[in-house]
Amino acid sequence: MAPVSPVTPDDVRAAAARLEGVAHRTPVLTSRTLNALVGAEVFIKCENFQRAGAFKFRGAYNAAAQLSPDQLAKGIAAYSSGNHAQAVALAARELGTSAVVLMPEDAPRSKREATAGYGAEIVTYDRYTEDRTALGTALAEDRGLVLVPPYDHPHVIAGQGTAALELLDETGPLDALLVPVGGGGLIAGSATAATDLHPGIRVIGVEPEQGDDTKRSLDSGARVTVPVPRTIADGQALPTPGEITFEINRRLVDAIALVGDAEIVAAMRFAFERLKIVLEPSGATGLAALLAGRVDGLPPRIGVIASGGNVDTRRFGELLA
Repeated sequence: MAPVSPVTPDDVRAAAARLEGVAHRTPVLTSRTLNALVGAEVFIKCENFQRAGAFKFRGAYNAAAQLSPDQLAKGIAAYSSGNHAQAVALAARELGTSAVVLMPEDAPRSKREATAGYGAEIVTYDRYTEDRTALGTALAEDRGLVLVPPYDHPHVIAGQGTAALELLDETGPLDALLVPVGGGGLIAGSATAATDLHPGIRVIGVEPEQGDDTKRSLDSGARVTVPVPRTIADGQALPTPGEITFEINRRLVDAIALVGDAEIVAAMRFAFERLKIVLEPSGATGLAALLAGRVDGLPPRIGVIASGGNVDTRRFGELLA
């Protein structure tokens, strides 16, 4: 008997209804130049245009909106390298509550400033020597706050899956879907929605070469921990897949492609120069896998989730210089 998933397609559809009129229905871009380069028809779901600049708002709001009035009155806690931090801060503001967010000391300045700008209190830690999950859990307990984790929660996963739901609603059937992988929430939710709508679709995750914990985990059949990655894709610099996300992804994800930092920069440059959009490094990894030929046996119609665009002008210029 197949195991019961903690996240169902109905959960994703319920999240979509909850997000209606709150989250943006982000555009889907196509490019004849890109199609010619890769030899396939490509559809890019631009979550860089989502509220707070990334797909994370979908999951954060879906989770926070299901809290009770008493829980909301206490406030929300989160831990994040940046995009989930901003998403939780904005979701808390939308729902009339407060947020305290644990962020690494080396988180991009623009992400720290945006998080504070949405009204959240920021507490910092060293991502290379301290355990953010333990620190974040303790912070929430000490202050009596409700913890909204960045990926390993059914409501968060269901919310993230609405990006793929919207993409497929607009494009119709696709042969493959490329999704950036950090903790695994976006791909777990996307795979849940996509394989329900189109059972034959290939779901392919994309990780930075220096942070291949999900690939190693799926290859071995158990969660693997790697050293904290040092990569420009800061949103994917995680050492271990989530527990819930891994159990979903081991059933629904077909493969993981790896990309190097130089390939990520090349994809950011292509997106800026040819598609006229700004992607942060983590948001460009799916496109990087296509452009660098990291996906074997490309099928005719491919969806790519461009997961975010939160990069400040100084950093963007440095990377593309």
